[in-house]
Amino acid sequence: MRKNIPPSALARDSRFNRVDTEQRLSDMRDTMVVGHVDPAAEDVADRARRRMHGIFVGEIQALEGAGRTAFDFATDEVPYELKLDMARQCWDEARHCEISVKLAEHMGGELGEYAEFTTLFEAACHSDAVFRLAGVNRALEGLAIDVFTQMREFGQAMSDPVLEYCEDYMLADEVTHVKMGSRWLREVTENDAERRKEALEFQRIVDGLFNFRGQRGEDDDSPIRLARQFRKMAGFTDGEVDDIAEMAAKSRAELEAERLAGDSSSELAGA
Repeated sequence: MRKNIPPSALARDSRFNRVDTEQRLSDMRDTMVVGHVDPAAEDVADRARRRMHGIFVGEIQALEGAGRTAFDFATDEVPYELKLDMARQCWDEARHCEISVKLAEHMGGELGEYAEFTTLFEAACHSDAVFRLAGVNRALEGLAIDVFTQMREFGQAMSDPVLEYCEDYMLADEVTHVKMGSRWLREVTENDAERRKEALEFQRIVDGLFNFRGQRGEDDDSPIRLARQFRKMAGFTDGEVDDIAEMAAKSRAELEAERLAGDSSSELAGA
């Protein structure tokens, strides 16, 4: 069996339309979590289906990523218990795939309705297992904590107990997945401060990509709110959550500056 496969080698049937990360970042409309799913919006049904489809393909890639980490590294490279945790995560992600398919049907969607982006699996392709833990288990599964918390609240607002219960169920698993990543990142790099520093910097890069130009944060108007309580349960420090919020605030300020500059240019052109 081949080790360290590229994203292009992931097996998919004809229902899936794969888009690479460059295309994904150039068209933010189709991202998994961009924009708030407002229960009062006219297009709420479409937004909710788009979000659920994104969650579904994310769960597939999380399953594949955890499986690759369990297989790609020998026991002289990573602790055997780490491989067991990755196997346990595969079990969880397989359930999440089944739940997400049923939720998509419950919400009137279908597989392949929206594009699949391979950004999550790309973070699971690093040659260093510690970097995979930082990029996937801490950065992307951390994002899943934020998203599932928000989707649980959306289910409550829509008086949809099926959605609310399923999101709460998966949220509990995501906290566990992040906690596993936090544990092994700390233990594997206990005597290698430089490796830990580089892995955390990789996590910061992934977090930056998934801030969606400042849409994550703790402000009331943040489209994606950071679930600080659950993140702390999963091994994040207050300082780490603050850092993500600060990155988002900086991105939002830059985006607003670009918007104002664009408005000024339009006014000058019109004059």
